[in-house]
Amino acid sequence: MAKKDIGKFTGEAVTFQIPNPAGGVKMETFIPWALVKRGVRRKIITPLDTPQAFADESAQEREARIAAQDSALVRALGLAHYWQRLLDDGRFTSMTEIAQAEGLNPGRVSIIARLVHLAPDVVEACLTGDSGIALEHLIRNGSLPLDWQQQRRMIQAKS
Repeated sequence: MAKKDIGKFTGEAVTFQIPNPAGGVKMETFIPWALVKRGVRRKIITPLDTPQAFADESAQEREARIAAQDSALVRALGLAHYWQRLLDDGRFTSMTEIAQAEGLNPGRVSIIARLVHLAPDVVEACLTGDSGIALEHLIRNGSLPLDWQQQRRMIQAKS
């Protein structure tokens, strides 16, 4: 294995007691772990006597990772907060400068930047995927209200 490959634990360790034919007991400890992806996909082949619970847990984690792919709304929220941090730190003085640096349309940048003003519970609903909100619903008319109660009413009306 490459030196870059770092392992991480993915579950609880399990100890097996295996009787020896000559008498006594041989103990084995199974530690579930996986390699962290570092640019090139790595695959670990688990032993044949791997507990079924570990195999089920890894399958569920894999499905959760696939289901948690970033949507356009999550990416837009991330960009909006990143751009706001750039403005707060003084790296840029306006959204127009950010648009030029990113190579994007200034109008689109200003619309996405308004997502910073979303209510915290609305942002949480967007991140967990519970809301069913689409990015187009939030930015379609271009006027996202600053009042959090109005935002919640607007989102409930569109859901």
